[in-house]
Amino acid sequence: MHQPHDPEYQAGPPPRPQEQPPGVIVSPDTLRAERIPPGQSRTRKWPVLDAFGPPAIEPAQWRLQVFGLVQRPLTLTLDEFAALPRVQVFSDFHCVTRWSRLGNLWEGVATRTLIERAGLQPQARYVVLHAYDRGWTTNLPLADFLAEDALLADRHDGRPLTREHGGPVRVVIPRLYAWKSAKWVCGIELVAEDRPGYWEQAGYHLRGDPWSEQRFRDDQ
Repeated sequence: MHQPHDPEYQAGPPPRPQEQPPGVIVSPDTLRAERIPPGQSRTRKWPVLDAFGPPAIEPAQWRLQVFGLVQRPLTLTLDEFAALPRVQVFSDFHCVTRWSRLGNLWEGVATRTLIERAGLQPQARYVVLHAYDRGWTTNLPLADFLAEDALLADRHDGRPLTREHGGPVRVVIPRLYAWKSAKWVCGIELVAEDRPGYWEQAGYHLRGDPWSEQRFRDDQ
């Protein structure tokens, strides 16, 4: 039973893209007639899952690095990140453990904005995301990272992103399984070859498309 004061609990039907205000980027998957991918079921809550537990991050010490195959490596403080152009994205959120939270409103900085500032070297084809929790990483194709609905978020459903859910800043890649949306992000590394991250080395799929049920390495 959910707690009545839980601000993350969704009562009633899920929010719809048609209800979003002008200017919000609508993730294409929210426009599907059936928004829940195969093998998933809707949750009204927002479960907390991670590999090692939330790391302790002092906001004044937080840094985001954009490095690797870029023309201008970046290092941003939290204030510098917050001063960048902002976007809002309406998307669904699919965990590989078979739950989906529908109708999330994220706010933050588009991944495209960060990469435009850093500049790509022509060899860059993949991204490795680095997180504050014990060097955790995940990998994904550059094209997925640069999707219009991909962002680094510091707010969710109108509230600052909590530590349990990846605050102060997490990645959100709506069209892939949620483990690709790295919590507690501290680094964006551009690389030429795909480099498996923490869960990928344990057998998870290299890409993780929920609509193709790419949960594990052997899934097509």
